[in-house]
Amino acid sequence: MPAVPACLLDAVWSEFEPLLPSHPRVCPTHPLHCHRPRIPDRLIFEKIVEAAVHGSGYERIAVPGCSDRTIRRRLAEWARLGIARKVHAAALAAYDRMIGLEVADLTGDGCITKAPCGGDKAGPSPVDRRKQGMKRSVGTDGGGVPLGIVSAGANRHDSPLLDPTIGEIHQQVGDLPAHPRMHLDSGYDGQPVRTVLAAHGMVGEIAPKGERTPIQIGKCWVGERTHAWMNGYGKLRRCTDKNGAIVDFYLYLTAAFVTVRALIRQARTLYRWDSRSTTRRLK
Repeated sequence: MPAVPACLLDAVWSEFEPLLPSHPRVCPTHPLHCHRPRIPDRLIFEKIVEAAVHGSGYERIAVPGCSDRTIRRRLAEWARLGIARKVHAAALAAYDRMIGLEVADLTGDGCITKAPCGGDKAGPSPVDRRKQGMKRSVGTDGGGVPLGIVSAGANRHDSPLLDPTIGEIHQQVGDLPAHPRMHLDSGYDGQPVRTVLAAHGMVGEIAPKGERTPIQIGKCWVGERTHAWMNGYGKLRRCTDKNGAIVDFYLYLTAAFVTVRALIRQARTLYRWDSRSTTRRLK
């Protein structure tokens, strides 16, 4: 049974597979011409998705025909090539073409998760007795579709990560409309953030510090909901990888699944296709 619905797995794989480097099934340089066949990329992809969803170690998801070392090697190769980032960009392009990204209203927010093994993107968490943790800064459109992601140590404040997050949004989406609104919570209330927004031609809708604001005011809750969607994947709630490239690989792979899920749910009432679900539950 797949870790995610088949409609999500097949859709992401259809964009993932063309980006993979080509390799012969059997190594042609083996002196005896009896090298073991290469494990199929689809099997490795499914194992990586299982690790992302369940947050389990690679030893636990390994099978007799696919060892944990093979999973680690293939994961490191794909992370080095930046394939997950490209798949997420393709998912955003499909969403924009079929539904339309709400880029006139953007949100930015940060989230702290656990990183017990430390690594490139870990730091002492200010909310977990200085245990190792990771800060994830995500920029979304008005509907909560993740556009740009930046990872850092948990001891980093949200406001310095806003500028690279906006840069990631430009890289993944392209040009934005003139003077889009950026909705931020009170943690971003300060002159440095306003300077960053002005440099990018954005209008800041920032909740003021010291004032109790109902959750319904503004669109900050959209970014918080996106973090909740992404925290449904165990590898993001408790990241055990130390390599920063692999951490970013899982972040963008998860963002691609979140984007495709939102696309299918929005398109279900607008389009018809053979495998279209008649209910909101994906299969």
